[in-house]
Amino acid sequence: MAAISVGKTYHHGDLRNALIGAAVDLAAEGGPERVVLREAARRVGVSPTAAYRHFEGRGALLAAVREHARHALADSMEDAVARQRADGSPLSAEARLAALCRGYVAFAVEQPGLYRSAFSAPRTEPGGPAGSAHDTDTDADCATAGGAAGPAAVHGGSERGPAGAGVRAFGLLTDALDAVAAAARPPRAPRPAAEVAAWSAVHGLSLLLLEGPLRRLPAQRRDDVVESTLAMVVSGTRAP
Repeated sequence: MAAISVGKTYHHGDLRNALIGAAVDLAAEGGPERVVLREAARRVGVSPTAAYRHFEGRGALLAAVREHARHALADSMEDAVARQRADGSPLSAEARLAALCRGYVAFAVEQPGLYRSAFSAPRTEPGGPAGSAHDTDTDADCATAGGAAGPAAVHGGSERGPAGAGVRAFGLLTDALDAVAAAARPPRAPRPAAEVAAWSAVHGLSLLLLEGPLRRLPAQRRDDVVESTLAMVVSGTRAP
């Protein structure tokens, strides 16, 4: 999957989107650490002062990049489903779940900088305005299961899962697991916290492939590990 940019060239009246585009490019090149408001301003040819009129600091800009990266992650999952259905044949609920998980891991492997940015915690930018509300990560959407939070805004309206359920990728997994449970004969209720378990599996595998002991696996071996993990996720939905 090619690096996704919101736009690089500044046009009058669209500086905010130009800055986001530059920041997305920075994240794709080197992860969230590369996202600096002053560098984004330099890339679009404006002064840092002009950039600060649109973003209070680095944290606010990184939050915009994080939102973009999360949308791109979910798009990768949906693209994987579309590729699986290229011949026009319908997918079983289990095959759709596996395809979504495959697209999740593929995005992490192909776009490591954006993937890491999707779950990054903003830090204060040196030289930027102090005390910005966006300089610390107050986002509830990276909370772990069981954390204190109100009802989660899950895709499709579900309120199951962690405070992070507002992430669209999580919503896609939740819906797919619901479909697997409904397609069972006889139909069964989804297993408690199954969506968190599935998300943990693909997210943990992604991090192991990017930064852990699996990062040097040859491509074929990596693919085998991915498929084995997805098979475990799917088979786990069948357990009584």
